[in-house]
Amino acid sequence: MSRGRTHSAGPAAPLPGVSERVYRAGCQREWAIASAEPDLAYTEQAFAECPQCPHRVEPEGGPPFCTLRPVDAPHPFAALGQLSWPD
Repeated sequence: MSRGRTHSAGPAAPLPGVSERVYRAGCQREWAIASAEPDLAYTEQAFAECPQCPHRVEPEGGPPFCTLRPVDAPHPFAALGQLSWPD
């Protein structure tokens, strides 16, 4: 598996007590990265399908990126499944 890069000013030194976690992109590619962040931005866009990927985010004034989430994190909208709507 290819390793991705995260958007940063330079190489980050490992933080004390932070272990490597596996992060997954929308395309299901995975990277093992030492970070405690709840999600990361993959800015390299190195794969042929990246320009057309539905998970790609193109912010104004910034580079396009894909969000990497820890594989064990719940889906960001999972809590909506627990909502009880009044009749």
